[in-house]
Amino acid sequence: MNVLIYTLLTLWALMVLFPFYWMVLTSVKSYSAYNSEYIPQMFTLSPTLENYLEAFTVVPLARYFVNTLIFTVATTAIMMAVTVLAAYAFARLNFRGKNAAFVVFLSLMMIPSELVVITNYVTITNLDLRNTFLGLILPSVTSVFYIYLLKENFEQVPDDLYYAAKVDGTSDLKYLFKVMIPICKPTIVTIAILKVIECWNSYVWPRLVTDDENYFLVSNGIQAIRESGFGRENIPAMMAAVVSISVPLIVLFLIFRQKIMAGVARGGTKG
Repeated sequence: MNVLIYTLLTLWALMVLFPFYWMVLTSVKSYSAYNSEYIPQMFTLSPTLENYLEAFTVVPLARYFVNTLIFTVATTAIMMAVTVLAAYAFARLNFRGKNAAFVVFLSLMMIPSELVVITNYVTITNLDLRNTFLGLILPSVTSVFYIYLLKENFEQVPDDLYYAAKVDGTSDLKYLFKVMIPICKPTIVTIAILKVIECWNSYVWPRLVTDDENYFLVSNGIQAIRESGFGRENIPAMMAAVVSISVPLIVLFLIFRQKIMAGVARGGTKG
């Protein structure tokens, strides 16, 4: 039975990883070698990095990387502050209408994000924030799901710790930073990593609110390469650009994969 399970898992892993392998393989083939292949080759004996250089010179991909880094770091930092404070308020503070407010807040998860894109676009346009980092960041600084996930995690911390801290005269804010955050660190790290991945892959919103290449993100860069006609003609260079954009997220996931799994499992376990 174990042999069958591992065989199926191996086949599934090969199916999942093959597109990544093909993307990397294509990115290191020369343009002439790629076009001369009547039958696609599964390996190359003469790899080249010329496509990577070409991908970064056709469009200012390095600038898009910097823009994406600014957008990702700022958005994640603000969202983490909002998420931690909101989750703590719902999990530990007592105030009138808390349960009703949380039910209403949670019901927002039922609304598809596509439905609020137009509203956000009109708001950002009226505030004259198009083609600005602030316009890119503001609609992404909160997440109902992440607040809910962290609230469930906070509620797993025994109430006795909170009451003991209050007896010692500890403020709620100090208790949050000294007790709750260290205990729930795996979930907080997981949320931060997932938000980084979400921001790095963001496509629809940046395309809507930016038409100035000084504010383009890497997703805009890939589209710019494709729309210029260069990407459709020079597939190896296009794949080189895609690999360059994908590598940071792959490395991030490989480094923190255990924390991500542990954080999701902890956040989804009650008691």
